[in-house]
Amino acid sequence: MKKEWIITGKTVEEARKKAAEELKLPQEDLVITVLDEGKRGFLGIGAVDARISVSYTVKGEDNALAFVRRVIDDMGLEGLVVGKKEGSNNDVVITVDGENAGVLIGHHGDTMDALQYLANLVANKKTAGEKSEYVKITMDVAGYRAKRETALRALARKMAAKVLKYKKSVMFEPMNPYERRIIHSEAQTIAGVSTNSIGSENNRRVVMYLDDGKDVPSKQRAADAKESGSEPASEEEAKAEV
Repeated sequence: MKKEWIITGKTVEEARKKAAEELKLPQEDLVITVLDEGKRGFLGIGAVDARISVSYTVKGEDNALAFVRRVIDDMGLEGLVVGKKEGSNNDVVITVDGENAGVLIGHHGDTMDALQYLANLVANKKTAGEKSEYVKITMDVAGYRAKRETALRALARKMAAKVLKYKKSVMFEPMNPYERRIIHSEAQTIAGVSTNSIGSENNRRVVMYLDDGKDVPSKQRAADAKESGSEPASEEEAKAEV
């Protein structure tokens, strides 16, 4: 989708800089057409501002970024800085920082995850006949993701110690796919334990169990999951959770 603006300035160069600042985009991403080069006039008399037409193709992440900013404005939250950066998982990370950013996190990131879900819908909304690649948006408020990952990895190690000491399985609280993946990842670094995901939808959780070095038979896993009232996750699903 293309958008177009008319920007004025004392000179064409000033109008270019003004456009980049207002749109928060580098000049090289803008398509600029000079409509009027303007006139300096004599002693300021008869001066005419330069006029340029500015357009650029709006990407999905730009729509998501604008959406997050609008939500923050509608909530009356001031002093927050919203930006975006390339993520490490083929995603675009929208960051929010500032003194009052914590209200956007919620309990264990629930509010942030809900905002992330909506931002992804906005980023990938297509108009009739439009073709565009899927873009994955990740929200990170006040560096919460890194802090939460550190806490979850510590929790995984703590639970692993219990499994190894008492020779009994432990079940974690329900977690979203991102958090479950962290637990699975950390468990892979701990000798003697393995993990599996059970449950469905919002009640999906990780089970950590004693591992003697052999794969848990499929039938046994199915039986364990049945006792828990849910179907077990496949090996591929457990590894692919995001």
